[in-house]
Amino acid sequence: MNILYIEDEVSLARIVKESLQSRGFNVVHLGDGSEWSEVFKSFRPDICLFDVMLPIKDGFAIAKEVRVVHPEMPIIFITAKVHTKDVIEGFEAGANDYIKKPFSLEELIVRINNLYKLTNKANNKVEDETAISIGSFMFYPDKLELYHPAETKRLSYRENQLLLLLSQHKNDVTSRKTILDTLWGDDSFFNSRNLDVYVTKLRNYFRHDEKVQILTLKAVGYRLVER
Repeated sequence: MNILYIEDEVSLARIVKESLQSRGFNVVHLGDGSEWSEVFKSFRPDICLFDVMLPIKDGFAIAKEVRVVHPEMPIIFITAKVHTKDVIEGFEAGANDYIKKPFSLEELIVRINNLYKLTNKANNKVEDETAISIGSFMFYPDKLELYHPAETKRLSYRENQLLLLLSQHKNDVTSRKTILDTLWGDDSFFNSRNLDVYVTKLRNYFRHDEKVQILTLKAVGYRLVER
């Protein structure tokens, strides 16, 4: 299980991180929320642990931003803010659980495991409804995954959104302008080049099935086809 842990108390963070790692968890620790987005995209956590009172940006604000890019991400707040209004604000910000300092590491681990199990169970219930069949692949946009018997590919947020847009118009042409306006907000030259890069990445992911192709219609757009 990958855990993104944001805590500015150095000694506490070291103890928690080492304890979690000793139990087999993969943990990335940040001292503040300034770089959470970049780490989130590259590390792809299964659960987030956020302190509330952080420098630069507090845990509530970070949680709200996480909810925009990953609405189903399990989030646990770890904080000394114990008043009822703080707990309510935490849940309104997107928390799934709230643990108050000081806390037992054993309790934290139990809460992490329970939340992970509950989240996976909920995801499995809607899996068939959200899955999109593409040739011999199954695409799970809510989980940012492209599954094939030979490989399961974890997608970046942008890859996921692009594939979702193409799959929603499977066998039809999706114009470059539509893609750029939807995913980037404008059709600038820089964004257009980024689109080409992401299309190349998706084509590589589909290499296990020659019948699945992303065709380029020059100066028009792209078409996802199953032959």
